[in-house]
Amino acid sequence: MRQIPVDTSGAVVMVAKPPQVKVRDRRTGEIATDAETGARLMTVDVMFAANEEVEILSITVPESGISGELAMGTPVALTGLIARPWENDFNGQRRHGIAFRAVAVTSLVGAASGSKAA
Repeated sequence: MRQIPVDTSGAVVMVAKPPQVKVRDRRTGEIATDAETGARLMTVDVMFAANEEVEILSITVPESGISGELAMGTPVALTGLIARPWENDFNGQRRHGIAFRAVAVTSLVGAASGSKAA
């Protein structure tokens, strides 16, 4: 499947919804895992603002790739973000979209200013 790298250098990215465990099958409650590493997968919804447009993207990331406090509104860096087009047939209807995956989602709180004493 085609993987398209996403350039985040000119974007402002903030957490819209904190990380949640990604469920593979809602009927059974099976948790999604990475096919190659077996790592548990999480989803983080982010506000992605670039080129005077804002979108909410749901990013899949391995649990080990989440670092820092990721509360709503926290500015974050997305490492290794890719977009994957997908398409499937469900009950005779064709569905399609774009899935986003990152190696890591890292909080930028405190990263720019460091620790300051009062």
